[in-house]
Amino acid sequence: MKMLPALGAAAAALLLSACASGRITRLDGSHLREPELTRRIQQITDSAHVHGLAVAVFNRRRAVYRHAFGVKSTATKEPLQFDTEFYGASLSKAVFAVLVLKLVEEGQLTLDEPLQRYLPRPIYEYAPKTRWHDDYSSLRDDTLYRRLTARMCLSHTTGLPNWRWDEPAQRLHIHGRPGSRYSYSGEGLVYLQVVLEHKLGRSLESLMQEKVFRPLGMSTSSYQWQPRFEANYCFGHATDGKVLEKDKDNEPRSASTLETTPADYTRFLEAVLQQRLLRPESWQELFRPQITIHSRAQFGPLSRQDTDRYDHLRLAYGLGWGLLQSPYGVGAFKEGHGDGFQHYSILFPQQGIGVLLMSNSDNAESAFQSLLRVTIGDKFTPVDWQNYIPYTRPQAAR
Repeated sequence: MKMLPALGAAAAALLLSACASGRITRLDGSHLREPELTRRIQQITDSAHVHGLAVAVFNRRRAVYRHAFGVKSTATKEPLQFDTEFYGASLSKAVFAVLVLKLVEEGQLTLDEPLQRYLPRPIYEYAPKTRWHDDYSSLRDDTLYRRLTARMCLSHTTGLPNWRWDEPAQRLHIHGRPGSRYSYSGEGLVYLQVVLEHKLGRSLESLMQEKVFRPLGMSTSSYQWQPRFEANYCFGHATDGKVLEKDKDNEPRSASTLETTPADYTRFLEAVLQQRLLRPESWQELFRPQITIHSRAQFGPLSRQDTDRYDHLRLAYGLGWGLLQSPYGVGAFKEGHGDGFQHYSILFPQQGIGVLLMSNSDNAESAFQSLLRVTIGDKFTPVDWQNYIPYTRPQAAR
C-alpha cells in the first residue's frame, strides 16, 4: 500500500487554496467552511446530549480544524479547551504500536520472535512489581503463551481475553491457537509491554517519553497521571450528565492508561499522516492487514460469531490499528472507551484526510456516525460492528 502518493500540482493547489480560505475538504471532494462545520457539530452534540467534545480535522496531512465544545465538568460549567487533559483509554494502543515499531527498527526485538525467548526465565517466575498487570503466575500451566509474538499482541490475535477480569476466575488463559483469530485484547499489549520492560530494564513511560512524546512535542502526554495535569483536566460524564470520579492512580499500561490532550494527540496523528518517527517500510507494516476480521461485533458475545456483512470493507487489523478499505484507500482507525470517555480517530493516509473525536461523555458514541459524516464524509466506519448506536435511531432498535 502506498501511503503518500504525490498529488498533482493542480489538485495540490486547489486543496491548499481551500485550506487557506477556511474550507474543509472531505473525502468526496466536497467542501465545508469552518463556521458551518462548527455550527453543525454543535447541533449534533446538543441533539445527542454530548457533554464535551474536541474535534480535529486533517487535510493535506495536517490539522486544519481544531475546536472544543461543551464543558470540562457539568458541575463547574468550565468550558472544555483543546489543550484540556483527557483520559485517552484505548487510544493508548495506537501510540504504543509506534513505539514498538521504533524498537524493531533499533534491533531491540522482531515482530515474529516468541516474546518469551527475550527473557532468561519464564514470565511467570518474575515477581510482580505492580498491583496486578504483571502477574503471570496463571500462565505456569498454559504452554501456549510461549508462542506469543509482538505481531500477535499488536494485531489482537494472542487468544488472551481483553482483561483478566473477563475470565470466570479472573486468571489469564489463552483461548484457541495464537495467531489464528482476531479477538481484542488489552492483556496482549500489556504482556508485550512487560516483556519489553524486563528485557530493556526500562519503564514504558521512560521509553515513550524518549522515543515518541518528546520528539513530537507531546509535552502534556503520559501513561501515568502527573501533578502538572491538575491545572487543566476534564471529568468523564455518565449518560445522565453525572460527573464521574477522576481516576489518578493508574499504573502505566500500554493498552489503556494514556493521559493526553486533543492538541497532543493531534500532533501524534499529524506525525502518522506525515510518516514521521518511523521509516516508510515500518509505516507500511503498521497499516498492512495482519488478520482479516469476520466477527459480527468487536466486543461481547457477537464477537465470537462470524458474518460476511463487512466483507466489502475488507475489515482487518494492522499493528495497533483497525483497517478498512474504501474508494479513497485504506482507512486506519482507533477507538477509545472508558467510563465517561469515548474517542474515535480515523485516517485516510492516501488522501491525507482524517478526523479525531475525543469526548468526556458516555453519549458521544451515539453521535460518532453523524460527526464522521459531517466532518470528512466518512460513510465507511462500521458503526454497528463498533456498537455505536446512533442517537437518531429509534429507541426500540437500541
